[in-house]
Amino acid sequence: MQFGIFDQNDHGPYPLTEQYENRLQLIEFYDQAGFRTCHMSEHHSTPLNLAPSPSVFLAAAAQRTRRLRLGALVYVLPAHHPLRLAEEICMLDHLSRGRIEVGIGRGASPHELHYFGVDPDRAQAMYVEAYTVIMQALTQAEVNFQGKHYQFTNVPIDMKPAQLPHPPLWYAVPVPEGAVWPAQNRINIVCGGPLPRVREITDRFRAEWAAAGNSPDQLPLLGINRFVVAADSDREAMALGRRAWPDFYSSFMKLWKKHGTQPRFARLPEDFDTMVQNGGAIAGSRGTIREQVRTMTEEAGANYFISQFSFGNLSQQEVLQSAGIFAREMLPVARERVTQTTWEHQG
Repeated sequence: MQFGIFDQNDHGPYPLTEQYENRLQLIEFYDQAGFRTCHMSEHHSTPLNLAPSPSVFLAAAAQRTRRLRLGALVYVLPAHHPLRLAEEICMLDHLSRGRIEVGIGRGASPHELHYFGVDPDRAQAMYVEAYTVIMQALTQAEVNFQGKHYQFTNVPIDMKPAQLPHPPLWYAVPVPEGAVWPAQNRINIVCGGPLPRVREITDRFRAEWAAAGNSPDQLPLLGINRFVVAADSDREAMALGRRAWPDFYSSFMKLWKKHGTQPRFARLPEDFDTMVQNGGAIAGSRGTIREQVRTMTEEAGANYFISQFSFGNLSQQEVLQSAGIFAREMLPVARERVTQTTWEHQG
């Protein structure tokens, strides 16, 4: 089992300049603590994400870390020119000395795509074409592609990523049939939603992986993403979650409410207690966290647990304490290091 971080970088209790610096300090802590990867989302025109350019923020994070892997989860491909994005990926991979991971997707919000002048009904076709172009740019000397949305002829490519043939790829899978393509293409996946559905997805992935003749020892990461609040007691952790959740929920739902619509897959309850009861969040003391993470990953068939520690109006100190408790409990090889660095950051 490996452990990572996911961060929406949603609107928090600090001015934006301070929020960026706080997030970078948290990423430094994740690096020192021994988490595998810090993943960040891409959203636009919404308080759900105040770092709408993942590449810019990841470039800064790469200079503040040494071991932690970094990546967008996901780049919204229809919102990017594929050649430009391939160049950014190459730059980031070298700036991080080969620590970039690349999530790809068409975008979860039709409203955000519409703001960019992209017809949401065309987004899937654009995503497929853009992915093909990006993979050519990362792995070949020229890009030659003739599609409906993108056309390139004999475009020379001088840059290649540090990780050859390309950095590891990630794909968010909301339904079991969505696991087929990433399994066939050796792509890591991340899942949200109810545990039974996550288990259907991971089972389907393993079945497709085996059907392709692949060894189970080489299985990609099958991740489950959950909000996590850790504190000295279950009561304190729940109180923190209840206080922070309304702000996050408001940011998450702002565009959907503006347009009178609902998310297709990622539907969240209005209250934190229901989120915990549904298994979308874990809140508690170190013992509760340890037991629930173990049970959840077994039931989900996951081999990678992704925590979202920062959300809503949680303070920097509250997030750092939560992440520190989690790391000391779940990352035993890093316990001494985490204890030391936690106190350094708190001081």
